[in-house]
Amino acid sequence: MLKSESPPNASPAKPVEAELGQALPAAAARPLVRYTKLALRIVPVILLIAAFFVLRREFRGLSWTAVARAMDGWGHAAIFGALVLAVLSFLLMGVVEWLGLRWAGKTLPWGVAIAGSFLASAIGHAIGANLLVAGAVRARLYDRHGVGLTQVAAATLFNGMSFAVGLGALGGGGLLLASTAELSATAIPVWLARAAGVLLLTGSFGWIAICALRHGKPLKAFGRSLSLPTALDAVFQLILGVVDNGIAAGIIWILLPHGMTSYASFVGAYAVACVVGLISSVPGGAGVFEGMISTLLPDAAPAPLAAAFLGYRLSYYLLPLVIAALALAGDTLFRRR
Repeated sequence: MLKSESPPNASPAKPVEAELGQALPAAAARPLVRYTKLALRIVPVILLIAAFFVLRREFRGLSWTAVARAMDGWGHAAIFGALVLAVLSFLLMGVVEWLGLRWAGKTLPWGVAIAGSFLASAIGHAIGANLLVAGAVRARLYDRHGVGLTQVAAATLFNGMSFAVGLGALGGGGLLLASTAELSATAIPVWLARAAGVLLLTGSFGWIAICALRHGKPLKAFGRSLSLPTALDAVFQLILGVVDNGIAAGIIWILLPHGMTSYASFVGAYAVACVVGLISSVPGGAGVFEGMISTLLPDAAPAPLAAAFLGYRLSYYLLPLVIAALALAGDTLFRRR
């Protein structure tokens, strides 16, 4: 670094242009930061209000009797299948957890990683602010195993990126593989579905390319640096993320009447609904997620669709949350004793 020299008794005055050059960007950045914070507060409210009106329109006149009748039509096989898919999804999250901890420099036993992932994911899914809440739960659980906060943050980011690239690849593949007739049954124009599919797949596979090209060269932004996973770890993130999101989408799809919509077109709508639900910042995307899928599947019968939503929330959100809450309460009592 070059330093300018000045007389010993002279005050190190800065040029006026330099002062203006430092002050103007800071002054110009303040409105941008203010508008960004305002948008983050307004957008979730707008999405929640829009979801309310969409659900009111889609399910107007729908009675609980009709929904209960649709739930009776599931059959034992569909209920058992939904529960099995939920268990498989959380197990896959545990595998991603183990890989993320290993990448962060801490290898834990499989049982510890799967248990920690289940508790963090079950609570984070239901409460919202998934990265923050899940990270806090991980920090509480892993401190006894010598996992530092930096390693917890790295593992949480690894999990989040696995979910993102997996969701993008699954949704993009579904939009590209769905036939024109299948897409015509949705509210997504065919040309938009194909373009969105290419964009999503490009982003997902682009992550692998970035990790391969930038391995050993950390990304630097906002005064911080971030080391990227290896290309092989990125491939594992993509594969596990696709399978995990595909299983989660299958929980709803398996509870829908046979032939209502193809799986390929449904996962495209599911991916879009997940993204909008995350943007809304509503816990679990409740209401926003359902409203988006209802909009994207206008030909779906309201009663079976509402019943499938209830089954999805019960098996993938409420039941894991209850189990995780009881497990955390038991762990707290055990540690105090």
